[in-house]
Amino acid sequence: MPGAVSASLSARARADTILGVQRPSGTAQTRLVRAEAWLRYALPALLAVFLLGLAAVSALQLRGRYEAALESTRREVETVARLAASVLPADEAAIGLDRVLPLHLLPSGGRVLVIDGAGAIRAAHPALPSGTDSFGAFLAGGEPLAILGESAGAMTVGLHGGGQAVAAVMRRPGSALQVAVIRPLAPIDAEWWRLFWSHAVVLCAIALMMGGIAAAYMIQTRRARSADEVCDLVKQRLDTALGRGRCGLWDWDIARGTIFWTDSMYALLGYTPEKDLLSFGDVNALLHAEDGDLYGLARQLAASHATLDHEFRIRDASGAWIWLRTRAEIVEDPSDGSRHLIGIAMDVTEQRRLAETNATADMRLRDAVEAVSEAFVLWDAGNRLVLCNSKFRDLYALTSHDAVPGRRYDEIMGQGALPPVRRDIPGPERGPARTFELELTDGRWLQVSERRTKDGGYVSVGTDITSLKRHQEQLVASERELIETVKDLKRSRRALELQTQQLADLAERHHDQKARAEIANQAKSEFLANMSHELRTPLNAIMGFAELMESEVYGTLGSPRYADYCRDIQQSGTYLLSVIDDILHMSRIEAKRVKLVPREIALDAAISATVMMVAKEAAGKAVTIRMDVPSHLRVFADERALQQILLNIVQNAVKFTPEGGRVGLRGRACGGFLHLFVADTGIGIPKSAIAKLGRPFEQVETNLTRSYKGSGLGLAIARSTAELHGGSVRIRSEEGQGTIVLVRLPRPTAGETGGPKRDPIRKADRPRATNPAPEPVREIVATLRTTHAAIPAGIVRAAGRPGREISHFV
Repeated sequence: MPGAVSASLSARARADTILGVQRPSGTAQTRLVRAEAWLRYALPALLAVFLLGLAAVSALQLRGRYEAALESTRREVETVARLAASVLPADEAAIGLDRVLPLHLLPSGGRVLVIDGAGAIRAAHPALPSGTDSFGAFLAGGEPLAILGESAGAMTVGLHGGGQAVAAVMRRPGSALQVAVIRPLAPIDAEWWRLFWSHAVVLCAIALMMGGIAAAYMIQTRRARSADEVCDLVKQRLDTALGRGRCGLWDWDIARGTIFWTDSMYALLGYTPEKDLLSFGDVNALLHAEDGDLYGLARQLAASHATLDHEFRIRDASGAWIWLRTRAEIVEDPSDGSRHLIGIAMDVTEQRRLAETNATADMRLRDAVEAVSEAFVLWDAGNRLVLCNSKFRDLYALTSHDAVPGRRYDEIMGQGALPPVRRDIPGPERGPARTFELELTDGRWLQVSERRTKDGGYVSVGTDITSLKRHQEQLVASERELIETVKDLKRSRRALELQTQQLADLAERHHDQKARAEIANQAKSEFLANMSHELRTPLNAIMGFAELMESEVYGTLGSPRYADYCRDIQQSGTYLLSVIDDILHMSRIEAKRVKLVPREIALDAAISATVMMVAKEAAGKAVTIRMDVPSHLRVFADERALQQILLNIVQNAVKFTPEGGRVGLRGRACGGFLHLFVADTGIGIPKSAIAKLGRPFEQVETNLTRSYKGSGLGLAIARSTAELHGGSVRIRSEEGQGTIVLVRLPRPTAGETGGPKRDPIRKADRPRATNPAPEPVREIVATLRTTHAAIPAGIVRAAGRPGREISHFV
């Protein structure tokens, strides 16, 4: 069949594609493959249409024959009835119907009836059964025929006995008699059914034959489609397997010099399959020159008819060399007798690299085993030597020829000499591993560790632990010494516990003494504050009387020297008052009675006011004061406290600067603080004395060598006041070069434009209680003595009781 042939060709083409023998090509083959799907459904439909048409033609033919037979019967019955009516005698009773009528012309199974005018049957041939005497009783529904008579012609009527018949009634001319000819339709129906069954048998035979053909075609197409699906599945699985396995099928037609590659072979090398068959030279050009050529391989195979198992390098699409292993066999084509070399090519590049890597790793492993300091040996499951190093051979007195890999244990150890063992100490055994120690006669110790491998062999490592054993003996001796030391430490611990208890008692007494010292320091501060207050009252009276005497309000004093004395008294009192103010202020700071009211102050204005206060003293010494303070700098401080800080520092700078010197003031902002630098070119401060400056009553000069007046409280007040603001005072100086004092004060923040918006005295910045200076009262007495030397005794006595108190104090 055409469809079956198409399916077979398609399956064969796919099989050829899979096997690599031939790829389908040609216009006719392509058209056949395209028309194959339509033929699978068109041919069964054409067969069904043919059978339906044949059945319709047979039905029409059978119906036409039945109608023709019925019409012929009608004409025959009408003719016989007309002939019988024309020859019927007038006295029908005298002559028999068989002699009068042409009964030989009567149709088969027909009947002739002679009917009178009343409808009674007068004669019949063949004879009627008894009880049938009228024409109406003989026919079922024959009254229209009896009434109409000749004009009705031949009609199909029913019989009382069952069945149908064709009847015709003719009147005898000139008489009331009628002749009725009746032929039953049973013979006609029997003939028609015989003809129907013959046609039905023929149609069934044709239908069976066509059905068989259609079934065979459908089975063939299904088998072809199944074969196509199997071929597609086989091709898909084969391509998948070849692609995943990085290999490809190839077919080399030696006679024609053509080579077929599968798509996986192209994918393996990275080429695009542009044509079905490759030429001999195309493939040979891709092979490496050192791995042979195809020409020599073809001659060798043609001569030996052997199989091929060869590894070679071939260039891929990127130009790199890929190692392929080819296994093939010579196969003869039975169709034309040509020989083909058919096989598979596998990518073994990774195996090659892995083999090289394994060789390198094995060499490195042997080198590593040889480099270890222990005796190492590895045996396989059959007690054959796998690997050992020179340490193992030296231990058992083996040569390199004796310890050959692959030899059995008893053969190797039988040629060696066991080391002499003095003592054997077994160790713990843990499943497939065990460890033991050996003491040799030469004093060495060996620790041998043996362990089973997963393949059933075992590895043994012998380690020289002589130094470890000696160290262990030393550890045992050290342990004994340590035990004795621990005993000594326990005794020392008990002694330390006693000392700790004593230290605790001393600490408690120190705490009590510290508390008493703080109370004494507080009492000293209160005493100084009270004493300073008591000294101010008589001192004010002395200064007032001196001013009155100098101005000569109540009259002249006499000698001009009295005016000089009064001036000296006033200057000494002023100085003494400033000292008392400093002492009073310092005592207030130590007693924490100073309350600051910080606000935003312009630094340049505060420095200008300070410079004006010391301008007279600076001018007297020809000291130049220079200011470098930007106008926008603001400081957040108490105004009086700031003035006191600046005045004390600037006065010290002017006081200790010789004539013609310089004093510089420079202000800079640094983060949230303001830095004020006061630099002078004065006498400087020794480095050993810088640490004690800033403490109350501390001065660089001693009482015996001092050349500058002062109580030593200026820097202490400045530092303490700066610390109350949250700042600090630092001093850098070099003897004979000058001094630089850094005053660090906080800058105002947002919202601090005036008034006490924050407490600048932070807990971390609060100065600790200043240690009392050594003998502060002695310093005050020395100052008072210096001042009292310029006061005449008479004025002191004139001052009354306060003067006597000062004289008594001095």
